[in-house]
Amino acid sequence: MRASRPYPINMLFIDAAETSSVSLVLLQQRAIMLLKLNRTVSVLLPITLRPWCRVANFRQSVLVLETANASWKMRLRYEQTKLLSALRAQSLPLLSAIDIRINPSLAKGANLSKKNNSSIQQSFRPHEEEIIRLSMKSAVSIINVAARSKGTLKSALERLAKLVRENSDHTTF
Repeated sequence: MRASRPYPINMLFIDAAETSSVSLVLLQQRAIMLLKLNRTVSVLLPITLRPWCRVANFRQSVLVLETANASWKMRLRYEQTKLLSALRAQSLPLLSAIDIRINPSLAKGANLSKKNNSSIQQSFRPHEEEIIRLSMKSAVSIINVAARSKGTLKSALERLAKLVRENSDHTTF
């Protein structure tokens, strides 16, 4: 039977050199180091890559980066040599390599999706509030083309002209 007895909470914060097990102090120091490294890498990356990349680990002089998908991984590979030399110069002289891994959970994050997709959509799509209205002159032209057309094209053009008529103050053509 295993001896399971409660430990005082202050034992968790004792330095690992004094005890034989891993303490929370070492975990906290490692987490802080990875956060600082993540900030440094984020500053060195191009703006478009920043939300899609993060530091996962640093072990045996190899920096492990995570990215959302294969396309971001390829873009990150283009920056890999610059990033490696900049990190060696700034804070990690013993850095030997950068390993890039795909972590799909980065793409699923709500903050990333909203932040990046909204900026991409704004640049390629008009705003929803902007409604394009046809002039009366355009409506008359559409009716003239509909008079010479047949079938589904004629009915589609007549519906379009009807919309112009409904949205306009003028009811006569």
